[in-house]
Amino acid sequence: MYPRETVNEALLLHTLGWTDREVATALDVSIQSVRHWRTGRRRAPGTELRRAERTAYCPICSKAALDRSAYSYLLGLYLGDGHITRHRRGVHYLSVFCTDSYPSLIRQCEESMGKVFPCTPFRVRRVGCTEVKAASKHWPCVFPQHGPGKKHSRRILLAGWQEEIVGECPQELARGLFHSDGCRINNRVRRKVRGEWKYYDYPRYFFSNTSPDIHAILTRSLDLIGVEWTLRWQKLKNEKHRDAGILSVAKRDSVALLDTFIGPKS
Repeated sequence: MYPRETVNEALLLHTLGWTDREVATALDVSIQSVRHWRTGRRRAPGTELRRAERTAYCPICSKAALDRSAYSYLLGLYLGDGHITRHRRGVHYLSVFCTDSYPSLIRQCEESMGKVFPCTPFRVRRVGCTEVKAASKHWPCVFPQHGPGKKHSRRILLAGWQEEIVGECPQELARGLFHSDGCRINNRVRRKVRGEWKYYDYPRYFFSNTSPDIHAILTRSLDLIGVEWTLRWQKLKNEKHRDAGILSVAKRDSVALLDTFIGPKS
């Protein structure tokens, strides 16, 4: 016998469009039990979800409460390394691709997904990275930037309610963007002083993206935080007619400020 909480979560995942196998894998239960719960047999009393409750968690469809801090961070990850795909029965999957070298970042991604929607994210191993996925019919509701084509080929503008959240949580958005398409490195410079070569080593943040709109979203957040930045554009060798924007934060005070809530990836 499984606890009622497990049965409840399995039924909720079914309403989000998960298959029996996906539910069984995520909850570490047998697929036979999942099928019994879904079809009404061996179902714990009081676990049937009413149809009206299936959208109760969506802040757009039902005005449900939204964890604004977690959402702002997840928005940054989505704008950098995420996308939404549609599957059968209208179910959408949010996917964020994380480098295997940073297990802490993968866990933070999973946690933010679970806080934004009552879902159980799962991992898919890819070559050199891990795809963190979660299913819901309402991912396009909270990420209206979803659309056909790559992000850098279309306009990426925040809705009014997103602007409000980013204004309240600019640090979380910046952290999500730097965790996706950014890095913190030690920059080493060689200079000749009084005839002798001296080496200077100092930390620096970089963010690279080909979408001017995403850069504009990040720079507005950095301005709210009080971080000084520079942005330059350069041609990419592997993409014709496309420039890459390289944002840099090098001033000591600004780097120290970013270190308080971002720091090196881990």
